[in-house]
Amino acid sequence: MPSSPRSSSSRPSSSRPSSPTSSSPVTPANRASAGTGNGSAVSGSGAAAGTEVPDEAVTPLIRGLAVLRRLTEADGSASLSGLERATGLARSTVDRITATLARMGYLRLDGRDAVLAPRLMELGNAYLAALRLPRVLGAYADALADELDESVSVAVCDRDGIRFIHQATRRRAMSLRFRIGDLLPAERTAPGALFASEWSEEEWTRWRERRAADPEDRGFPAVPARSRPYEGRADTSALPASQRPTLGDDFEQRAAEAGRTGWALDDQLIEPGLVALSMPVREAGRIACVVNVVSHTSRHGATELRDALLPRLRTAVAEMERALARDDEPTPERKAGLAQGDAPTGTGDVGGASGAGGTVDAGSPGTAGVPGSAGSPGSARSPEFPGSTEPSGKATTPSGLADWTGASKQELGREFVESLARGLTVITAFGEGRGELTLTAVAQATGLARATARRALITLEHLGYVTTHDRVFRLTPRVLGLGFPPLSRTTLPEIAAPHLTELSQRLHDSVSLAVLTGDEIQYTGHVSTRGIMSVHVTVGTRLPAYATSLGRAILADLPETRTTEIPAGAPDAVSGRTGTDPELSRAELDRVRAAGYALVEAELEQGLRSIAVPVRDLAGRTVAAVNVAMHSGRRTAEACVSDVLPELRATATRVEADLHIAGRFRRVPQS
Repeated sequence: MPSSPRSSSSRPSSSRPSSPTSSSPVTPANRASAGTGNGSAVSGSGAAAGTEVPDEAVTPLIRGLAVLRRLTEADGSASLSGLERATGLARSTVDRITATLARMGYLRLDGRDAVLAPRLMELGNAYLAALRLPRVLGAYADALADELDESVSVAVCDRDGIRFIHQATRRRAMSLRFRIGDLLPAERTAPGALFASEWSEEEWTRWRERRAADPEDRGFPAVPARSRPYEGRADTSALPASQRPTLGDDFEQRAAEAGRTGWALDDQLIEPGLVALSMPVREAGRIACVVNVVSHTSRHGATELRDALLPRLRTAVAEMERALARDDEPTPERKAGLAQGDAPTGTGDVGGASGAGGTVDAGSPGTAGVPGSAGSPGSARSPEFPGSTEPSGKATTPSGLADWTGASKQELGREFVESLARGLTVITAFGEGRGELTLTAVAQATGLARATARRALITLEHLGYVTTHDRVFRLTPRVLGLGFPPLSRTTLPEIAAPHLTELSQRLHDSVSLAVLTGDEIQYTGHVSTRGIMSVHVTVGTRLPAYATSLGRAILADLPETRTTEIPAGAPDAVSGRTGTDPELSRAELDRVRAAGYALVEAELEQGLRSIAVPVRDLAGRTVAAVNVAMHSGRRTAEACVSDVLPELRATATRVEADLHIAGRFRRVPQS
């Protein structure tokens, strides 16, 4: 059986991309061509400046990835002219790349701006699913956070930096968390010292070169510059600037100490007030990941944090290591799968499930994938970009990609860059049970010709997104740098907003999104029309659930034990037509459940008619609802069902598709 995916620190050094150097100047042009990330040759997010591009590399793919990185660095949104300046690409090239990415649903074009879309997270999901660590260890990290009442994260090594792959945060006024996928310099973190304890001399040399070339850590925008002086150290202001100590100067000593003790502390290395305690989770004798407990000096000093939490952290890490060992045991089914081909197959890698209670849960690990969404809202009726898996978890028909690219090329002409779309599809070939793939397996999974798949893999390896060893390819943590950090904080209203806007513009009616709070609904999204008479609702408004179509659409999907509680007793009338008989209310919910929609006539307000459908997670649970509301004179009830309902259902489906992708490895806040 191929070895399970590990962090990049546990792979043979020969399989890693070449290290960055400090001697090559960085310009927008060579950043775009060489594929450097975070705006410098020392950032660790792409091939080094000056690195020779392989002859068989796919130039449009290199350029497309550069655009995605710039958008990620800009927190998910940038003007097209700004992308032109940041990448050094011609404006016409930027236009073609963004048009292609919009066609794929990876971004949307909002006037002159390009905005990353939740669907892009399927690239990072492919890496996280292939890695398997979030699936196996996520529940343990969440339980530890609950036990300690502190934020807990799981990190992997990415060359001379670290990236977080799981977050379990506490709801406090002072939030302590990083975004999943953020790249941090190893020397400024507790996990970094543990990973560095296993580095080879070649890796230490690469770290020293990067540190000398980037004295301010400008290549790591997720952390403050390291020019600030040590806290609590002797006054060194009289020393020349080049001789003053900076954060991370003692990293080699801290790494050696972490190797001896088996744990590491971050005593305000990232920013004042932040402290952290870390321990490694080992598999097959090597560090697979590091568990990191984060706190603030107002709650714990660094030494106090270690003394108070280290015993419980050790217990949790031991449980995680046992869970990894159990998960790595070959079952009869996995043995049979390995015997049938050169790579295992498994469940989908971009699916997810969600739940109520303020967030939409990632659901049970290893749940099936979700088919492709309809792309950007502005192209809802265009051919859909094919998803990598069906709901059953089986791979979709490879011909789907060929059909989609052909239709896209015919419609967009030169504006559609086919080689970029194909290259990005190669990343989604990886996933749960598909952590290591041969060239043949990648070609079969994507439906691409072997030569096309090979050129894409050569390009991705050059840029550091895949590594190869013994003719087997695997994704690296760098894939998370493609939009995942800014998108990892997307809320359900943010996911739904462009879809609600598009529906309102198409129907010329008001559209809303709401969630259930007790026996009321709370509006979390709303788009009004510009007509003289239109429905206006303020986001945050609460209304009785039973008197609204949104509320009934949600209530109808609740378990029977919940529906008997809401409302408890006879409800109060909101208007003259509000139903108040509990038995009739339950009968109405039965009708809504059977029909799949709720239609309410003047029960909230005279003259107001609305129709709503539920928004469900992948497990089928309703987490919200979306409705269209209008004056009763605009449409009859029959017209609402025949004309509005199909459009409303299509919008809910698109919201669900984005929600499933965004919630695969994180909890999506409902508001």
